Amino acid sequence: MFDLIIRNGTVIDGTGAQRFTADVAITDGKIAKVGVIPETAKKEIDAAGKLVTPGWVDIHTHYDGQATWDPLLAPSSWHGVTTVVMGNCGVGFAPVKPKDREFLIELMEGVEDIPGAALSEGINWQWESFPEYLDALETVPRAIDVATQVPHGAVRAYVMGERCNTDYAPTQSEVDAMAALVREGVEAGALGFSSSKTLLHKDIHGEYMPGTFSGNEEMLALGMGMKGLNNSVFELVSDHLGEDEEWAWVTEFQKQTGLTVTLIATTAPAYQNNKMYNLAEQARKEGREIRPQAAGRPTGVLHGLQSSFHAFVGHPTWRAELAELDHDALLTRLRDPLTKAAILAEESVIKSGPMQDLPNLMGQVFPLGENPNYEPNQEDSVAGIAKARGMDSMEVMYDLLVANDGRELFYQPLGGYQNFSLDWQKKLLEHPNVLFGLSDGGAHCGVIADAGMPTFIMTHWGRDRTKGEKMTLEFIVKSLTNDTAEAFGMFDRGRVSEGQIADLNVIDFDALRLHRPEAIFDLPAGGRRLVQRAEGYELTIKAGEVIFAGGEHTGALPGKLVRRSDAARASFS
Repeated sequence: MFDLIIRNGTVIDGTGAQRFTADVAITDGKIAKVGVIPETAKKEIDAAGKLVTPGWVDIHTHYDGQATWDPLLAPSSWHGVTTVVMGNCGVGFAPVKPKDREFLIELMEGVEDIPGAALSEGINWQWESFPEYLDALETVPRAIDVATQVPHGAVRAYVMGERCNTDYAPTQSEVDAMAALVREGVEAGALGFSSSKTLLHKDIHGEYMPGTFSGNEEMLALGMGMKGLNNSVFELVSDHLGEDEEWAWVTEFQKQTGLTVTLIATTAPAYQNNKMYNLAEQARKEGREIRPQAAGRPTGVLHGLQSSFHAFVGHPTWRAELAELDHDALLTRLRDPLTKAAILAEESVIKSGPMQDLPNLMGQVFPLGENPNYEPNQEDSVAGIAKARGMDSMEVMYDLLVANDGRELFYQPLGGYQNFSLDWQKKLLEHPNVLFGLSDGGAHCGVIADAGMPTFIMTHWGRDRTKGEKMTLEFIVKSLTNDTAEAFGMFDRGRVSEGQIADLNVIDFDALRLHRPEAIFDLPAGGRRLVQRAEGYELTIKAGEVIFAGGEHTGALPGKLVRRSDAARASFS
């Protein structure tokens, strides 16, 4: 007798094969049989008319602090994710000397917009070394699995102290010490090493994060610290992808180590003229395991009274009189015609980036509404609405901001949406070397809510898109499960097949939808975060246990820490 049988579901198994109707039997947390199953089980679930898929494997999250206190790792777990990989972008909390704990918190707060007060109150520091951090993670009961990477920022701070985030070039002995720490962490179970070389990443004091100016020799040496450690990954976030010098050392590193390199470009030019696509294609033709990451849609800043940002945050009246008010008091003031007139008569003191031309920016800002549309038309923008009403776009922005009790949020895609189409994104996502990633679950609490990316990809690209071709659900599921798991050496998950860990979603696909993002205040110290809920996940199953039913946590906590394995995929097939 099996522990659990899911009967009559439409199985999309993660291999890319066509969907089929089958039963799925589970014993001891693993899939025991797929097909027509005459045997019985202790518990049976009828999934007729529902999709049965592997649980999503999200390779780009920032739960490094949250994983030490939160058993659910929401919002990712609300969206069918059963495995998360953290330690991305070169930020994390190990290794760490006691005197540097606050520095790493300030770095995470600055880079990933996670409230420092929440991290300070929530983290119970029980480690110094990276292996000790893994051991601490292993003691926390949780609903889903977590895995992590060794972050460059913490390694540099541990070895170089106060010089870690300057352009000081480390000595050879310091490079050797850092490489040894990387190897120690990966040998202990980290899935790899991550680094960031983008000017976007700064701590709360405006200092660039450690590693931003690291030379190619340092980067190569740290990566070579993983040589010989099977299934380890080198993640690089960079402003310089596509530049010959950067590409040269990345390809040389991959050639020397044979390890997977995953790349994240942070500048709009990297995506223009199909640059990232062409790099992926060059890597494919050369047989390089170089895997750019791409999101299901452009990363988007959320404007609104519930977020940390909107069009009027740089206006003098806002700064002097309104910024510190609670929501109800703020609405009262904003509804006052005198306040409205004062703000609309002012200019923003922020004169950098898109904020230097706010009326033009309104052509790229879109109200989300109750049913968010992340591929809107030009007329759906604030400027488009203003044109249709014969009004000034900034006045329309003000009115929309205050309407509906100030709960509306506005989506501003960052780069690549001037043509009001995601065709270029689709082309990139469909390249065989590109990995679905960049949900940033757990991060950017005040301005971004992208942890529901798997649900968006399933609904938009698999069902709802009207502007162009969709993607097949078979391709989408494979990309969200098998491909991401395999790239990070987790060969025991990502497919509905015998011997795999029984991580599954049972989905009412017709009912699957995203809600409008909302602000909640449930982090330690009352910290705020923007989250997005979903409907349509009837069941999420982790290692054979139902962890969510109808979107509600069942109380089950079967999740574990995933440590890097030296085993080859064949061992799990």
